[in-house]
Amino acid sequence: MARERQQREERDSEFVDRLVHINRVAKVVKGGRRFGFAALVVVGDQKGRVGFGHGKAREVPEAIRKATDAAKRGLVRVSLKEGRTLHHDVNGRHGAGKVVLRAAPPGTGIIAGGPMRAVFEALGVHDVVSKSLGSSNPYNLVRATFDALKNEDSPRSVAARRGIKVSVLQGRRRDGGSEAAEA
Repeated sequence: MARERQQREERDSEFVDRLVHINRVAKVVKGGRRFGFAALVVVGDQKGRVGFGHGKAREVPEAIRKATDAAKRGLVRVSLKEGRTLHHDVNGRHGAGKVVLRAAPPGTGIIAGGPMRAVFEALGVHDVVSKSLGSSNPYNLVRATFDALKNEDSPRSVAARRGIKVSVLQGRRRDGGSEAAEA
């Protein structure tokens, strides 16, 4: 039992969690108002795995704990280029929230607004440029960012899907660019 708890604590210690948003909601009852709290948390290992969760409770710490547990249950893996940026530009949307994520050269840093910045920090991305369009609702922005990251493909996975080697795939990209410039 103690061994199982220790293994769980070691696994949990590798994750970084970021509190994105806390919402206070009131329920009107006979004696007045009852307050509850909803928390949005992003969790990641800073090595390409990230997840988000939403938790509701009467107390803030309990809402954060529930959200963190939900985020750890829903982790997704994102392939990173050189462990620091995205492989290609990608768009994502959820509801009225739209995001544009662009790969960036080394030294750029994370250029992103609040909810998206939390996702990138937890993911382990060091260089990225992003823009949010439409809704500024943190829930929709986080979901739109995850939608964009879900559409991120590495050259290795594209080559495997097409049944060719990565070198052939990247060679075509370089050749195709030079042919277009000559024509």
